[in-house]
Amino acid sequence: MVATAFLSALLLGDGLGVNLVLVALPAALAAFFEARRAGRLPRPWTLTWAIGGLALLAVPALRDAGWPAFLAVVSATALGSLALHGGRSWLGVLAGSVGVLDSVIPGVGWGWRGMRDRASGARARWGAAVRTTLVAVVLLVVFGTLFAGADAAFADLLGAIVPDVSVGDGPWRVLLFLAGLAGALAAAYTAAAPIPWDRVSVPPGRARGRAEWALPLIVLDVLFAAFIALQLVVLLGGAEKVLAETGLTPAEYARQGFWQLLWATVLTLVVIALALRWAPRGGPKDRLLVRGVLGTLCTLTLVVVLSALRRMDLYVDAFGLTRLRISVAAVELWLGVVLVLIILAGLFGARYLPRAVAAAAAVGVLAFGLMSPDGMIAQQNVQRYADDDSADRSIDIDYLRDLSADAAPALDKLPEPERSCALLRIQSEVTLSEEPWYATSWSEARARDLLTAHPATTEGVDCDAVAGRSEYAERDGYEHAPEEEGSYDPY
Repeated sequence: MVATAFLSALLLGDGLGVNLVLVALPAALAAFFEARRAGRLPRPWTLTWAIGGLALLAVPALRDAGWPAFLAVVSATALGSLALHGGRSWLGVLAGSVGVLDSVIPGVGWGWRGMRDRASGARARWGAAVRTTLVAVVLLVVFGTLFAGADAAFADLLGAIVPDVSVGDGPWRVLLFLAGLAGALAAAYTAAAPIPWDRVSVPPGRARGRAEWALPLIVLDVLFAAFIALQLVVLLGGAEKVLAETGLTPAEYARQGFWQLLWATVLTLVVIALALRWAPRGGPKDRLLVRGVLGTLCTLTLVVVLSALRRMDLYVDAFGLTRLRISVAAVELWLGVVLVLIILAGLFGARYLPRAVAAAAAVGVLAFGLMSPDGMIAQQNVQRYADDDSADRSIDIDYLRDLSADAAPALDKLPEPERSCALLRIQSEVTLSEEPWYATSWSEARARDLLTAHPATTEGVDCDAVAGRSEYAERDGYEHAPEEEGSYDPY
């Protein structure tokens, strides 16, 4: 735990990268030792959550974009807490994923009592440990300084490895030390004495009669079936007729429907959860009715998910990929996975459903971070620009130059002066950055090497003119006149 605190103070003050893994490893070891001391043995799901949490911390080490890294860190914390608590039921999984936060204050008191008990009667041993540590530190500082002065290469190596700690950073480093110590104590305390959330029973709702329960859901199934039938008509060649009757362009038709279908998917999951709570439970016929009605609803909703993803695909083809579009498409895809898991639970039993949904969410966040969304956005827009043979082709440089260093390899393929205008901000950040190796992502290092070999230059170029700034967002599919108030839609 003390090692975790020192590493937090030394490494986390410069940014996020591989230092998160270096801090998490000793904290995980402390929790493992305390769990074993308390008689707890690692189970397959415990190891799954622990390994998944550590894997999620690789996202900040690989990617420069802050938004996928934030999701990965939050998800890693939730998986780590779940590994410490365990959990099989819905309440166990949900409460276990945030339960470590409830152990922060008790963990500090527990750690203080443990240190006090161990120190009593062993003052000589503690004095020897302190003296040994001080002697080792003095020897390292003295001889390290001499060797650094004797060889410039060794001095550079030492400077790259050893964290740069200044006196001005003292309060910030102390705060990081205390935060790391409190986090490690909370993890170890939770591992030694987790809250058994699975023992808390949630009573089911009052069972309804078959007709009262099934009739509204059957009506909803019919509505879904009618909507899907219309989608099949459009897909099989009736798109021109539908667009002519609605007066919409293909892009407007695709954009208009996606958000409604996304909300329809979310609300359907709520309906399924409430329907299961009040479902009839009289015998085999009731179970067959519940499986038939809800299974049909899940299957139809899955088709709605595919329709929503298809609409987003059409819209992206027309106007390009953005962070918002790739994010909501990823959420819709995950909702589709949840529906598949619900269908499988209806066929084979729901024992593993809560943990399967949590695992699917963690895998989704990990895949989202590793696939580099900023890189995909840049790649898709650059490819659209390259494939456009029209005389008035354009690319939204104003949007692309706000992407992270993950996008540098794709933006490097643009012709000049678009390339330099898109990469200038990234170049200034990665080449002037003084972040140490443990706080630098792989994407930043790659972008630095790329732009050092082939720098971006805007001498004699007006990047604002190249970006083609306007008072409305053409990338969002809206070409209203600038004077129309309220015409801009951020989606």
